[in-house]
Order: sequence, then structure tokens, then C-alpha cells
Amino acid sequence: MSESVIADFVGKFNSEVAGRGDPIRGRIVLSQKRLVLAASEDDKLTIPLDSIFDIAIGQVPPDLGDFFDSTVTIAFERKGKRLVAAIEAGDEKIEKFGTVLFKAVINGTETTVKERARVGGRVTDESFKTAKLFLTPGNVEFRRKDGSFNVDLKTVSDFDRNTREINGTGRPVLTVRHMKDGTAMTTLAAMASNRKMSILGRYLRREYAELMEELKDVELTKDKKEVLVAMYSTGDMDGMPLASILGKDSSQVSMILQDLSADGLVQDGADGPALTPTGKVVASRHLEDVNA
Repeated sequence: MSESVIADFVGKFNSEVAGRGDPIRGRIVLSQKRLVLAASEDDKLTIPLDSIFDIAIGQVPPDLGDFFDSTVTIAFERKGKRLVAAIEAGDEKIEKFGTVLFKAVINGTETTVKERARVGGRVTDESFKTAKLFLTPGNVEFRRKDGSFNVDLKTVSDFDRNTREINGTGRPVLTVRHMKDGTAMTTLAAMASNRKMSILGRYLRREYAELMEELKDVELTKDKKEVLVAMYSTGDMDGMPLASILGKDSSQVSMILQDLSADGLVQDGADGPALTPTGKVVASRHLEDVNA
């Protein structure tokens, strides 16, 4: 290959193209333009990255058997047909390869982005600008000539996909609601390619699910929710003690704050206790619970 190699390892694989009953051991090589599954010099399957329309980690179609453990499954087009290939290796290797494959397909994609489409409850007059999209650890980064910005996935409260008219053309648009410097905002990102938008959505759902998985063991009592929401709603509290805002005993609030700190939702700030980015997301999700 003339392009540089991104990943090169030995594992097992199978595909609908090969039509094998069982997976075969061979070399998996990923470059900037293609993925090659090589059982031997004369037995290779080359998958151009621009033919891939879906990537899934840990899911294997029944037609390829139930013999896979840690897998990356790739859906791609070949000669007008939609086909699937599955790759198996150790847990750590597959996780790393899956992330690298997502990046190889997505990184450098041209997008049209509106960074601050909504700030708080206010719709802004920001315009769409061209940017290159990159996936970096824990972030989605938009690189523009007039300055880059990123969305920290730990601050995302939710996201969805819809279609909007941009410059007279209907485009798939990703709507991301997240926190930035303590303020809730919405970022819109449009792509010309439905294929890449679907792959980006798959990546974000996976990353977001992992972040939410980290929080599933956090037990949020009514008192914890009230403290989180009070801190989220009042911002810096203008120096007013949190106990006074909540109408609770200060020692009780201190104990709750210690528990929330252990949960990774509260941290020590310059002016006292402050929500972590994750704490802000959790608090925003429980606003209605407390206000109901």
C-alpha cells in the first residue's frame, strides 16, 4: 500500500464474501484508505473505507456464526451488494481497533457547523461555518480556519439526528445538547454524507452509552438530586450558603456533598463546591424530578 498503515495485527475473521463456515486466522491491515483481511497472499478481502456504511463492536450477524467473542463488525458495499465482515481478537485489541477504525472513516470529514445555535434558552444568530471533523479521546473536535472548538462528550445531555435545509439543500444534521463553561448550549453539525453521519451516530451512541454506564451504579437519593439541581440552577449562588437555599442543616448538606464528590459529580472549586461536567449533565437530567 502507498498510504500509511494505521493498524496491523493478527486475528480471526469471516465475511459474506468468503462464504466460509468458520472464521479463519490471518492478518488485519488498516490504512488511511482501506481495510485488508488477508488469509494469505492469494486470499485477501480489500474493503475501501469509503464503502463502509456501518461499524459495530460486539455484534455479529447470525449468518457468520456464534463463534466470535470480542468483535468488530463492518457493513460495506461491494458491486452493488451490501455485505458484512466480522473481525475477532482480544478484548483490548478489538476495543482499540474499533476506535481507530471509526477515526479512520470519520476524521477529516467536511462539515457545516453552527457552534452556538442555542445558548441557555436563547436561539442565537450564529451562522453555519465549514469545519473539518475529528474524533479525539472523549471529544468531537471541529477544526476551522478561524478557530477550532470541541464538544466534550462528558458534558453531553443528549443528541439526535434530523434533516434541515442549509443553503437551499436538505442535509442530515446532528443536534448536540451539551454544557460549555457552565452554560447549556446546542451545537448543530451537518454533513453531505448520510453514510458518514450514520457512522458518527453509531460512534457517539457507543461512547455516550459507556459514559452513562459509569453512572449507573451511582445511587441518587432525593436529597442528592435536590443538591445537584440547586447547584445547577443557582450557578455560583452569589456567595449564599447552599444549606440556606435548600432549607437544610449545614452538616447534612456537607455530608451529601461528600457523597456527591465520591460519586464524581461535585468537586472543590475556587469559590467552594462546584459541579463537575458530569455532575452538570446529571443535574440537568433531574431538573423535572425535583421541580415536579
